[in-house]
Amino acid sequence: MKKIELEKLRNIGIIAHIDAGKTTTSERILFYTGKNYKIGEVHDGAATMDWMVQEQERGITITAAATTCHWKDCTFNLIDTPGHVDFTVEVERSLKVLDGAVVVFCGVGGVEPQSETVWRQADRYGVPRLAFVNKMDRTAANFYEAIKQIHEKLGANAAAVQLPYGEEENFKGIIDLIEKKMSSFKDDMGKDIELVEIPEDMKQKVEEYYNILVERVAEADDVIMEKFIDGKPVTAQELKAGIRRSVIANKFTPVFCGSAFRNKGIQLLLNAVVDYLPSPLDLPPVKGTNPESAEFEEINPSEKAPFCALCFKVATDPFVGKINYIRLYSGSISSGKYIYNATKRTRERITKLVRMHANHQEIIEQAFTGDIVAAVGLKETKTGDTICDEGNHILIEAMRFPEPVIQQAVEPKVKNDQEKLGLALHKMLDEDPSFRVTYNHETGQTIMSGMGQLHLEIIVDRIQREFNVECQVGFPEVAYRETITRKVNVSGKFIQQSGGRGQYGHVVFEVEPQETPGTGITFENKIKGGAIPQEYIPAVKQGVFEGAKSGVLAGYPVTDIKVTLVDGSYHDVDSSEMAFKMAAGLGLSDALRKAKSILLEPIMDMEVTTPEEFMGAVIGDLSSRRAKIVSINPRANVRAIRADIPLAEIFNYATVMRSLTQGRASYTMEPSFYAEVPSHIVEKITSGYTPSAKRS
Repeated sequence: MKKIELEKLRNIGIIAHIDAGKTTTSERILFYTGKNYKIGEVHDGAATMDWMVQEQERGITITAAATTCHWKDCTFNLIDTPGHVDFTVEVERSLKVLDGAVVVFCGVGGVEPQSETVWRQADRYGVPRLAFVNKMDRTAANFYEAIKQIHEKLGANAAAVQLPYGEEENFKGIIDLIEKKMSSFKDDMGKDIELVEIPEDMKQKVEEYYNILVERVAEADDVIMEKFIDGKPVTAQELKAGIRRSVIANKFTPVFCGSAFRNKGIQLLLNAVVDYLPSPLDLPPVKGTNPESAEFEEINPSEKAPFCALCFKVATDPFVGKINYIRLYSGSISSGKYIYNATKRTRERITKLVRMHANHQEIIEQAFTGDIVAAVGLKETKTGDTICDEGNHILIEAMRFPEPVIQQAVEPKVKNDQEKLGLALHKMLDEDPSFRVTYNHETGQTIMSGMGQLHLEIIVDRIQREFNVECQVGFPEVAYRETITRKVNVSGKFIQQSGGRGQYGHVVFEVEPQETPGTGITFENKIKGGAIPQEYIPAVKQGVFEGAKSGVLAGYPVTDIKVTLVDGSYHDVDSSEMAFKMAAGLGLSDALRKAKSILLEPIMDMEVTTPEEFMGAVIGDLSSRRAKIVSINPRANVRAIRADIPLAEIFNYATVMRSLTQGRASYTMEPSFYAEVPSHIVEKITSGYTPSAKRS
């Protein structure tokens, strides 16, 4: 395989709110770069990047698809990510390994709820990005309003680098503020572009937005700032260099415009990716931890450095089995080579390397620094694992994945398919870190948990199609959580005498709520003077974490508590790891009862877009569902209602909304935070619960 020069490599992702036009943009990129000779349309179910049957049927992206293409003298490793909140994990793991991103905004909708989510995810991973305001040909598209929202809602230092000429169906061209020229599109395929002078009626606006551009770049770049303060003119070349430095430093976001569906603006966007987004050499070296010394080490993006890569995605192929998507941060790898999994501390062999084009595989012999490829043959390697040279162990920080908010029971229609169902669920677990499966011993049910109804619906559909297992599922249930409201000191003691050697374990805990919600459970050992021997401390910790899997109110998992082991006692003969584990579990149960446990429920950030005449009915219905209205904003000829609403209140909301608005409204939502469940609802949830009938 031909080696790519690192400075000519761009690892980019397309991220956005659902229906902003990510996949349509990706399809145009594949067409103009010569990867595809025909444009695949999402609405026809023919998009290359939406290759799954479920994606083609629903017209949405479910899984992040990777491909490689070439523009000018650069090579792009491109990942098209989903926009639906149920599949946000795909965005999370893609951003972890990408060097840059194109954030697509709808010219009509502007900054929508999921736009904010993906923007925050990109902030978390420090990913430089460009903004592309799409759908400029649509009725009510407003480029200037979209930029205003990028400033106000996302807090971004952003400015237009292009302006649209014409609006809605009269969208005719794109004006480049740096070169002071207009690109006019002469044919429907957008391939024939003519550079013309700026129309007279746009010259004043061009000058206004050019000054804004220089001012905002100056805020982010010292070189441009110096010229700006001295009142010296900035050349086009200097401004481009300043924008590039500012984007790579994550201090500035240039905004572009176009219409992917109408084939306008994509080539200009590709030029911008080459000009402004970083290569692997432009970014600071990735930091890793030496597993032996626990010291931080830098991973230099060099082919001469030892091999190090991160597995960011696992997929199942019907012909070759498990495929691990990996990003190489240093060194090179060839098929047939043994590698070391630093996370699992195991040795594995890569039997085959492939370059992915959606679901098509191109076999390659070797991969180099900066590459995003797929490896076949890794049995133990999972999402988030670091693989490296056997003689140079290093760990890259793994990704954080969201906790599921909804759960459903699943079982095969035919008893004989139980084993096949188990195998299918196991493969789904390998692929999707936001999916969970537990077994409830009291009810004999298999419980699967996910990010939303659509997430679990897709899982079940895949099990039926890919594994030929007919399933039946229970009604969706909310994944409640339990926590405490005050600090308590408790003692847990486990004593058993039944002739011969007995069992003795005794622990004293301080249990308190976490200061920051979402922290989870932490355990700290403050034992002094050997009140409990050191070898029993891991058993105490295990007892705490196992006990926290099931709370005292309704058997839901416990979260956001800090457990500190402060004292205890042991017996020279009778103490054992099992005794201390049991004592810890008993102590935690006592603490949950004494510390006034409360139930928490997931609250969703919802946005309903409705024509004004139905606004009263929609707000009334939301209020009856315990929703808190956050804002009501005008958007073109509709109203966008933003609300925080409990997940328990919105199962099958789509049907109700359609009947209220004659099918003219739409909504999106995403998990936002956990909040205390009102007491009258707690009574309904906990009625009939006994500790022997714990929920999973």
